[in-house]
Order: sequence, then C-alpha cells, then structure tokens
Amino acid sequence: MIILDILIDVFNIFIEMSPYILLGLFFVGLMNLFVTKDLIEKNIGKNNLASIIKAAIFGIPLPLCSCGVIPTAVYMSNNKASKPAVVSFLISTPQTGIDSILATYGMMGPLFAIYRPIAALVMGLFGGILTKNYYKEPEKKFFSLNVLNNKIEQDKKTFIDKFIKYPYFEFLDDIAPQFIVGIVIAGLISYFIPDDFFAGSIFSQGILSMLIMIVIGVPMYICATASIPIAVALMLKGFSPGAAFVFLAVGPATNAASFTVLAKSLGKKIVSIYILSIIISSLVFGYLLNYLFDVLELDPRDFIPMNHIHEHGVDLITIISGIILGLLLLLSVYRIYLKKYLSKSKVPKGYNQIEIEGMTCSHCSDTVTKTLSKFSELSEIKVDHINGKATFKGEYDIDKISKSILEAGYNIK
Repeated sequence: MIILDILIDVFNIFIEMSPYILLGLFFVGLMNLFVTKDLIEKNIGKNNLASIIKAAIFGIPLPLCSCGVIPTAVYMSNNKASKPAVVSFLISTPQTGIDSILATYGMMGPLFAIYRPIAALVMGLFGGILTKNYYKEPEKKFFSLNVLNNKIEQDKKTFIDKFIKYPYFEFLDDIAPQFIVGIVIAGLISYFIPDDFFAGSIFSQGILSMLIMIVIGVPMYICATASIPIAVALMLKGFSPGAAFVFLAVGPATNAASFTVLAKSLGKKIVSIYILSIIISSLVFGYLLNYLFDVLELDPRDFIPMNHIHEHGVDLITIISGIILGLLLLLSVYRIYLKKYLSKSKVPKGYNQIEIEGMTCSHCSDTVTKTLSKFSELSEIKVDHINGKATFKGEYDIDKISKSILEAGYNIK
C-alpha cells in the first residue's frame, strides 16, 4: 500500500533522528541554565568588529529559530546593541543550535555537522561587516534598566523551569509542528522520487539547484532541525550537498513573516543588507561544500543512515529514543491544540483580551508578557502565541500598549 510505504519512510527518518534530537534537547536545557539574554546583550553594544564577532559566536549554539530570534534581536536593538552586531546575531543564530548540530551529525555526517556552524559563523560576520560598512551609527554606551529587569526575571525561574520545562515543553512546542511536517515532506520525497533521479543533471552540481533552494527557503518558516530531513531526502534523490546546504542555511535564517517586523525595528536598508548577505554567502558556501566533497572524493549519501537501515536494522537505544521522542511530540501536539481549543472560549468576566500579530514561539510570548508587565495597571497577564492573544485584568490605554508592542516587534490587530 502506498500510504504504508510512505509511513515506513517517515518512520525510518524519524527513528534515526530521535537519539540526536533527545541529546540536543538535553543540551538546550544546559544552555538555558547558563546563557541568559543579558549576558549576550552586554557584550555586543559597541559598533566595532569585536561586537560583530561576539554576536555571531553567541548565536551559534543558541536553539532559536528564525522567528524566535526576532524578539531577542529587537530587544537588543532597542537596548542600544549596535546594528551590525544585531545583523550578525540574526544570521548566525537560527541556522544552527546545539540540537540541530547534533541532529546534523547523526543524519548527514561529521563534515556537514562541522561545516554548518562554521559557515553560519562566517555568514554572520559577513552580514555584520557589510552592515557596518554601509550603515553608520554613533557609538553608544550600552546600559538599560530593561536588561537589569530581564536579569531579575531570569533569576526568578527555577532549575525545573530552565532545565526541564523549557527544553522538553516550551522549546519542543515551538519546533514540534515544523519537525513533524519536515519529516513527512522528507518521507513523501523519499517515496515518490526515485533515488538518484536528479544525479548527473544540473541539480547535482549547478547553480540552478541552489537558486531554487533560495526561492523556496527565503520565505519559508522552518527551524534548523526540521530542515535536516528535507535536505537529506533531496540529497538522496541527486541534489548536490551544496544545494542541500543552501536550503539548510536560508530556510532557518529567514522567513517572510519576520521581514516586516525587522523593517520596522531596524530599518529597510539594514533588512535589505541582511537578506542580500545571506543569499550571497549561502551560494558561496554551497559551491565551496561541493568542491570539498569533490576534492575529498566523498559521496554525501554514504553518511546518511537511511541508506543502511535495512541492512543493519535499528539498535535498542535508537528504538527507545524513538519511543520517548514520539511520546514527547504527541504530548506537545496535544498541548498546542488544547490551547487552541481553550482559547475559543469566552474571555473570563473582568478580563480584557487583545489580538497580537507576529508571535510564533514561546520567546514571543515571553517578550510580549514582559512588555505588558511594564504597565502597572495591568495584572494577571497571560499571553498565548499559538492563537496570538493576550489576556489581562485592568484598564488600559490601547495607544500606549500598541506603541510598546510595536517597539517589541509585534502589532496589535
């Protein structure tokens, strides 16, 4: 049966990724314990090369997607971080994270796993330096009470909140729908397109395949981890590793929904430099990766475990990891749709509710919550990014709230 065969391909992809996703979630928890937003912001306030380098380095291990990084970038910009450093952070951060690096190693091999964060680092530096040369801003002393307030709020969170609740609940809720869709798309590609279908064509080495990946990837909203199974499936069908890399780079680094927010916060000129630098540098690194595989005489498909799963079977650790991750994903989907269902109920008596555009993840909810918390007249604030709503008690001035929400990078409907 066609459906059964597709499900088997989807299962093979999922089961091979499971151990690396779980290990990645563990390190996400560790990162959340020791790396706070104010630590990043305090180091990238000056308009110099050092701030650009620090911003790119800080961004590499952080598990933030192209939308999750937006509120952080807007917050940094509003708190006097230099624009070149913000652009560097915007480019390097969503392309990789500790979770996606481990998943890349498991699904695509060590060369891809090493190459991907190095490329993200250099791409971030390129975008930051390009911004520095074409956008002039005065030197600013980096200090803000908002940063101190953020530190206080971070300290209020418990070990369970940071190490358990965030990675296995909040962060997983952010990536679960994309991850599931990505695996299903990979399964469909795997089933319907014969192996090596594009081998020997312009898609195997030519620039056309990379340009196609740019057209598809730039407006798409997909996280660094969810992009991996799709890239793997494309390579199995004959796409070059360079084309797969371009998709891995531009897919997570950009999305159409974030462009408007960034244009309002950073300006259209900076956003144009940001997009252009990603496109140019991803093509360069795509060509370079093809060259490396040719020189080393490596076949990227030799590193893909799906090629060997039927020969060697699946080990017990992988099966257990698949069961655990599967249960976590089911719970995540349940929470997401439960929230959607509960949000359809009427607003409780005595509460007010506003609709906010642009929220896509838990980081967005945190940012909007902190923004609304600045108004002393508001209490019992609850923000739901899944349905784009904020509920609270208290009288409010819609104009003042709209201005604050806009400064945070979002819009009130």
